[in-house]
Amino acid sequence: MEKQIQINGLSVLLLRITLSGIFIVAGVSHLLNPEGVTQRIQNAPYSGFATLFGDPHLLGILSGYVLLVFGIALLLGVFTRWSAIILLITLIPITVTIQMGNGLIHGPLWKNIALFGGLLFFILNNPKSFSLYNK
Repeated sequence: MEKQIQINGLSVLLLRITLSGIFIVAGVSHLLNPEGVTQRIQNAPYSGFATLFGDPHLLGILSGYVLLVFGIALLLGVFTRWSAIILLITLIPITVTIQMGNGLIHGPLWKNIALFGGLLFFILNNPKSFSLYNK
C-alpha cells in the first residue's frame, strides 16, 4: 500500500539549491586544481580503488566536469532524476577512495552519506516543483 505525502514545492526547491551547491563548488575546485585532486587521490587510504577506474589525473578532471555539469542540472531542475543518479554514481568511488579510509567518525564521510540521502530523495521521487525541464 502506497501512501501519498504532500510536500511543499518551495521546500523541494530549497533542497535542490542547497544540495546542488556542494557539487558545483566541488566541480569547480576539481577543474581549477586538478593537481591537488590527483595528489589527494594518490595519497588516499584506498587509492588502489580509484586506479581501477583509470589515471587519477584524468579521473579528477572528468569528475570535475561531471560534478559541475550535473550539479548545475540538478540546481535548475533539468532531468532531475538522471542528474541525481549520475551524481550518486560519481560520489560512490569518491567516498570509498577518499573518505572511507579515514574511519567511521570522520565528518566528511557522514557528509557524503547525507548527500546520498539528498540524491536518493530526487531519484525516488523525481519532484517537478520549480523545475525548468523534468520528464
